Amino acid sequence: MTFRNWPSRLGQTILLLMVLACAAMAAFLIHLRRQANARLEAPLSGSIPIAQTPDEPLITAILFMPDDKTGQLNPVSQTLALPQDESARAGALIHQLIAAWRAPNSPHLIHSPAGQPPADVDSVFLLPIPGQPGHQLAVVNLNAAFPQAQPSGIEPETLTLLAIIQTLHTNIPAITQVRFLVNGQPRATLAGHADLTRTYLAQNTSSGPQS
Repeated sequence: MTFRNWPSRLGQTILLLMVLACAAMAAFLIHLRRQANARLEAPLSGSIPIAQTPDEPLITAILFMPDDKTGQLNPVSQTLALPQDESARAGALIHQLIAAWRAPNSPHLIHSPAGQPPADVDSVFLLPIPGQPGHQLAVVNLNAAFPQAQPSGIEPETLTLLAIIQTLHTNIPAITQVRFLVNGQPRATLAGHADLTRTYLAQNTSSGPQS
C-alpha cells in the first residue's frame, strides 16, 4: 500500500467497521424486542400461581361482592395471605372473589354445570400503560368454565366485571385499566351480554367501558 492510497483505504476500513457496527446493533435490538415480546406473551400461555403459602403476609383486602337483588357492589373486608408479587396478588384476589361467588349462600351465585371444572381465574398479568407512568393495565384471563357458570343477563354480567375491576383497583391502586380474556383468547361477551372487547377504566367503573 502506497502513502497516496492510504486515506482511501482508511476510509473504506472505517466505513466497513461502521456497517458492521450498525448490523450488530440492529441484531441486538431485534434480540431485545424478542425478549420483551416473550415476557409479554408468557403469562397468556400459563397461569400465574395464585395458591397461598404459609409464609405469605396477612393483608386486609377489600373484595367487592355483587348483590343481584339490589344491583349493588358491597365491599367486604377480609384478612388474606397474599403474594408480594403484584401480578400474583391480583390473581389471588380474583381467585378469592370468585370462590365467594361459588358459595351456596352467595348473593351473586355462579354455578358450573355438572362434570365441569369450577369457574375461576387462570391468570392475571400487569402491563405498564404508555404515557401514564405508574399506571398499569391488568389483563384478567378467566378459565373456560367461567362463562358457562355466569348467569346470563346484562345486569349480572356487568356486576361480575365491575366487581373484578373494583377489587383490583381498590387493593392495587396502580391498576387503572382492565381487559378480559377467556381461556387465553379474546371473547366478544362474557355470557352473551357484557362486552369483553373493551378496555375498562378502573377509576370510574360506573361509567362503563372505554373504546
